[in-house]
Amino acid sequence: MVREFDKLTAEHIETLRSIVSDHYLELEIEEREKYGHDETEDLVFPPEAVVIPGTVDEVSRVLSYCNSNNISVTPVGAQTGLSGGALSIFGGVALSMKRFNKILNIDLENLQVITEPGVITQVLHEAVEDHNLYYAPDPASKGSCFIGGNLAENSGGPRAVKYGVTKDWVLNLEVVLANGEVIWTGANTLKNSTGYNLTQLMVGSEGTLGVITKAVLKLIPRPITNSLMLVPFRRASQACACVSAIFKSGVIPSALEFMERDAIEITSKYVDGLNFQIDPDDEAQLLIEVDGADEGQLMQQCETIAETLEQFEIGEILFADSEAQKDELWKLRRKVGEAVKMESTYREEDTVVPRYRLSDLLTKVKAIGKEYDFRTVCYGHAGDGNLHINILRDQKDQEWWSKELPKAIRELFEFTVSIGGTLSGEHGIGLVQKEYMDIAFSKAEMKLLRGIKDVFDPNGILNPGKILK
Repeated sequence: MVREFDKLTAEHIETLRSIVSDHYLELEIEEREKYGHDETEDLVFPPEAVVIPGTVDEVSRVLSYCNSNNISVTPVGAQTGLSGGALSIFGGVALSMKRFNKILNIDLENLQVITEPGVITQVLHEAVEDHNLYYAPDPASKGSCFIGGNLAENSGGPRAVKYGVTKDWVLNLEVVLANGEVIWTGANTLKNSTGYNLTQLMVGSEGTLGVITKAVLKLIPRPITNSLMLVPFRRASQACACVSAIFKSGVIPSALEFMERDAIEITSKYVDGLNFQIDPDDEAQLLIEVDGADEGQLMQQCETIAETLEQFEIGEILFADSEAQKDELWKLRRKVGEAVKMESTYREEDTVVPRYRLSDLLTKVKAIGKEYDFRTVCYGHAGDGNLHINILRDQKDQEWWSKELPKAIRELFEFTVSIGGTLSGEHGIGLVQKEYMDIAFSKAEMKLLRGIKDVFDPNGILNPGKILK
């Protein structure tokens, strides 16, 4: 049950000002509205105040004060989320972490990096790559999203299929709890079997259990080379079925991405610099990458994939023969979500199923769309069984959007869970998916989740109204 929170008074505001100074306290409506949205549909919830701390001590003092005065606090990063996790739905304080933007240490001896949460993901990539090291999680918004947001949502990206999602790269976290206490969740070691795993509990908790102020992440040597191919399929269902066949062949791609025809056409329509034409007979494309240190091994893997593709009805395979062509193909894939938003307000679902059931999921999505009369654009991380389902609002009115769409989504999620899948692969639950948590969890399991929340945040001030009803 969500608690009620106190509105900010002049006294509250003066205390917050004394902690971070006037320069880092935003009260004007124009600024508050900037912090009142992320990339979730067209939702806007301006906070009553935006507090921008610059030190751990300031974060601690803000949380301690808000906790003692029943003021809600919503941690805010780069606002690129797609589930409403950064929306201040109860007003209160938006706690912006944008000043925590330093990479503190790249440890070349132990292959680790210590970073603050406000570092842009791509900036971290480039910093470690300068040392021929590699941090793999690379969400589509990597050029703007923060490491802290990746930690909060347990983000993945195309290369999760081989290298894992954010949780697989986290060793230790510095976290400020709701009452202002500062803790470290683990140790800077590759193995740790000492007590409960607080680090993994914090990753994916969407700012509901604490505020991350430092992260220790592991690194690996950077892959030296890669090969990339784009494969057109006459039938989208065959593109999905091919995914499992590639893994059965013994090859583990570094990326295996699915794009249906509409995704490609919409992206080509709205994104400058793309000169991509899709054959009228093709329903979908797979973008397949393999990487490593040995050119000969990569060539052998590509040959194995090509032999596997012969089982399916495909068009001419495009092998990227230059870095520029690789960049163009990745631009096509990474810009799909942005392009769809230009086409229409949309709701994006982030379902994930065992990869061999991906074709069943896609078929069900299209059937539900036909039943409820809406358009979908599907793409995603096929190698993980993770399908991003964009439901376009087009000309649907608000009544339909608020009453009929939830019925369709519930039907979709029920099917997803019935075939061994779950509600979200990497975008989180946030605000917009919490109504469906009963599909994925039993009453006993929900009781445990609420119990965890109560232990970390007994007054319920941290990002209230997210994940749990």
